Amino acid sequence: MSVNTLEKLLIDELKDLYSAEHQITKALPKIAKATTSEELKAALQNHLRETEGQIERLDKIGTILGKKLTGKTCDGMKGVLTEGASVLEEVEEGTVRDAGIISAAQRVEHYEMAGYGAVREYAMLLGMNDVAALLDETLKEEKAADQKLSKIAKSVNSEAIHVAA
Repeated sequence: MSVNTLEKLLIDELKDLYSAEHQITKALPKIAKATTSEELKAALQNHLRETEGQIERLDKIGTILGKKLTGKTCDGMKGVLTEGASVLEEVEEGTVRDAGIISAAQRVEHYEMAGYGAVREYAMLLGMNDVAALLDETLKEEKAADQKLSKIAKSVNSEAIHVAA
């Protein structure tokens, strides 16, 4: 598809986000399992359920627009998740790993916030208020997840600083 209008850009970006969300649903269970912080594990598991709801919202948007949002791979999210997975391989289990997981998870959230913020603005400019409202709902969830991770990081990082070398 040649992207030469804002509407085509919106569709292209939605396909990218659709792919990103599916990648996240595959990665989150493994990441949650690797944590030692029960609060972090619960937050990641909760975000997995939210992500599944976000996919449903994207499906609804696809229906509204009469477009399938499949068929594209989000290389950006693939890279962010690959980088985050290296924490599981390179950092020993414990609070230091948990701190690294939080950092990696926040990178994912920030990537998503950038994407959802942009497409919401496109939808608003195109007068697609129902689509914009659905995207805004997801954007709010992503921001809340990021804030929750920041809160958890305060306690996890405080514990990690005391880990002896």
